[in-house]
Amino acid sequence: MPLSEYTLRRRVMFHETDSAGIVHFSNYFRYMEEAEHALWRAAGLSVASRGANVGLPRVSAACDYHRPLKFEDEFDARIRIVSIREKSMRYVCTLTKGDEKIATGTVTVVCVSKDEHGEMKARPFPPDIASRFEVSAEAEAEA
Repeated sequence: MPLSEYTLRRRVMFHETDSAGIVHFSNYFRYMEEAEHALWRAAGLSVASRGANVGLPRVSAACDYHRPLKFEDEFDARIRIVSIREKSMRYVCTLTKGDEKIATGTVTVVCVSKDEHGEMKARPFPPDIASRFEVSAEAEAEA
């Protein structure tokens, strides 16, 4: 059955905070990427399989911050697939602590392979990858 979302539970580590004890803004992108990797693992895949002939560079990433996270806070990173095209996939990731929305981010990846000159070129997702994912029903309802 294709996957469309995944929720990763995580705790803030001390090294992720700044001198005020608040998570540094750059770590929110890491949290989104961790959730993405967990989604792919749950689908039986890896975003970077050894020997794979495809890559998934990020071509767009954004994050809106609503509330801070601090050392030892436990939070959820819920990632949803909101768009799948022939060569790209777009996610929305919502970070929450209990009922509080902490941050909302988006990430777009493109499927690429290297040509004979070593240049990356966009290509369609291989069928064995494309068949593992689908757009979130929630995203379809929002469209």
